[in-house]
Amino acid sequence: MCRARRIASFWHRCVLAVLCLGLPATLYGVQSDRNVLIRDVTQIEGVRDNQLVGYGLVVGLRGTGDRQQTFFTVQTLANAMQRMGVQIAPGTVVVKNVAAVFVTAQLPPFSRAGMKLDITASSVGDAKSLEGGVLLLTALRAADGRVYAVAQGPLTIGGYSEGMAGNGKTVNHPTVGRIASGAVIERDAAVDLKEMKTVSLLLLNSDFTAARDVARVINHEYAKPVASVVDSRRIDVDVAATGEISVPLLISRVQNLAIQIQAPAKVIVNERTGTIVMGGDVKLSPVSVIHGSLTIQVETVQMVSQPQAFSSGTTVTVPETTVRVKDPPAQSIELQDGANVEELIRGLHAIGATSHDIVAILQAIKSAGGLQAELEII
Repeated sequence: MCRARRIASFWHRCVLAVLCLGLPATLYGVQSDRNVLIRDVTQIEGVRDNQLVGYGLVVGLRGTGDRQQTFFTVQTLANAMQRMGVQIAPGTVVVKNVAAVFVTAQLPPFSRAGMKLDITASSVGDAKSLEGGVLLLTALRAADGRVYAVAQGPLTIGGYSEGMAGNGKTVNHPTVGRIASGAVIERDAAVDLKEMKTVSLLLLNSDFTAARDVARVINHEYAKPVASVVDSRRIDVDVAATGEISVPLLISRVQNLAIQIQAPAKVIVNERTGTIVMGGDVKLSPVSVIHGSLTIQVETVQMVSQPQAFSSGTTVTVPETTVRVKDPPAQSIELQDGANVEELIRGLHAIGATSHDIVAILQAIKSAGGLQAELEII
């Protein structure tokens, strides 16, 4: 029982610490609004990373590669040998030192031929480890099917696997490795900014108020209406109207302007871990919370029943069931109109609610219309 109380007390402290991160800033004498640069809350439409993927072979392993029943590794090795003029029978190849891998990379915006990329190789088959392996020349393709880079080189992994089954040790993920600057870009993927007539800013978080503020700050900077709000995420800037000599200079000037961001009233609940995070603007309507617990414990004990002396009966085992019920009085808290996160958590902590109790209580308050915020359960 003492251990259960210590665990509950630990959860109370953890939840209180997490939720206090979201307390309204006004409690500490500052406003909840904060100034941020436009570059931190927006991105430029068309200026983005692109995903690359390829399939290749890692060779030179120390007997930790794919097993012989991994047929696609054998077929890939046979095809690679055939392109080099060596004919082999796939059924006779042992691939303990070879592993099939998928190679992934991020192609950054404005990439040019000759630039280097970091790549990640992940085992496809049943290889035990990629330690000490070398990736053979692998083409990396984008979603359009075109080759944008080629990768090759020795792998480095952040773990290891030693020993045999039942008496081994594995640290981290030895079947995933990286090669720093292991790929060379072969095709340009740069956006031609000279052809842009309109620069579109996309908010990372959809918000009509933030979009309005971004357009207002840009128009104030240029002292004329050069920016317009399209929707809750997009703001268009007319390049010709700004009078800038180049689009990069326009983007640089706009991105370094500051706006005020108002944090949305939102509550995030993770039921798996019992983690709850609340925004600083979360408010509560008048609401009463009654919290109680009912514990029913059923115990079955085997009792031995012996017959009377000189009787013809036999000794038997009879189960005896004991039922114990604990129904402590329910506890309650009352929150007045406009109550904030600090008052809610203080009240829940006072009645001994655990993190999982708080999840259920928040859901009930939201259903009752007492939580003036968006409740998101992940």
